[in-house]
Amino acid sequence: MTALASSRPARRTAYVPSAALVPEVLKGSVLAVARMISRAEAGYAEAADALAEIYRHTGKAHVLGITGVPGAGKSTLVAALIKAFAADGHKVGVVAVDPSSPFSGGAILGDRVRMSEAAQSCQAFVRSMATRGHLGGLARATLQAVDVLDAAGYSPIIIETVGVGQDEVEVVTAAHTIVVLSAPGLGDDIQAIKAGILEIADIHAVSKSDRPDASATVAALRGMMSLGPARPGSGWQTPVLPVSSLSGERVEELKDAISRHWDHLRDSGELHERERSIGRMRILGTARQLFQDRFKRDTGELEAHVQAVVSRTMDPAAAACLLLGWDNEVLA
Repeated sequence: MTALASSRPARRTAYVPSAALVPEVLKGSVLAVARMISRAEAGYAEAADALAEIYRHTGKAHVLGITGVPGAGKSTLVAALIKAFAADGHKVGVVAVDPSSPFSGGAILGDRVRMSEAAQSCQAFVRSMATRGHLGGLARATLQAVDVLDAAGYSPIIIETVGVGQDEVEVVTAAHTIVVLSAPGLGDDIQAIKAGILEIADIHAVSKSDRPDASATVAALRGMMSLGPARPGSGWQTPVLPVSSLSGERVEELKDAISRHWDHLRDSGELHERERSIGRMRILGTARQLFQDRFKRDTGELEAHVQAVVSRTMDPAAAACLLLGWDNEVLA
């Protein structure tokens, strides 16, 4: 009986230090990019200095955020935009925030397969980052993945989030251009958009434009936009564009609007302020996550303060100040 090939011991690849990956990332090595993003997602302490070095080589890419309610067709739209930008010679990167486990099925997985097929045909880089039911520190890892792609020469870099919760909005607001995608027949969901993310949109897109009720959704959004500028202080007029990602109808128009907004930011000087806003958000978000991580690892001090708060011998604000090492006078 011949021996099975699988009985041979597998050859293990030696661990490459993160510092050694940095030059390869800067050269655009797909393998090095994938490894650095994996280390950022896993939170490897060994990778911290390398990620800091990579950040010094960023700031060249146009970062595009795409968000909207579940079922609007965001992944399908991303696949269409990959093809549209690649046709113009762009090297496209995508970071897709997935609320499911990597092993879940359903529409999200099917859409991601379609996105991956588009990426393979266009030599784009797509990375799906699973939340496994909770976002937690995913915002930091997602934006570090964007840093890696930026340093490797990808632009535009698309961040796609599923859902419009606070954490997803925090991730997507780290983009220069934000596209909010709506689907026809949203009904009450359009009020959720109005209350939650209407004001962050630079471009509104309505998917499935071939459906008869798409025009009503476009009209509703335009009515909301007529009440005032989405971004006070900006000279940009937020367009509302119907698109059909499957047929490709008006995807080119959306791509052109995205490019015009990028030109507007640079020509008007608004890009500088948006970069400051992104930097501010990333610093505060990282500080918040580091604070939470510290007391997840060492729960003793936290639990002592929890007991004091529960027994009403200390109020939550005073407990928080003690954890931070602050004096209560900072609350005055």
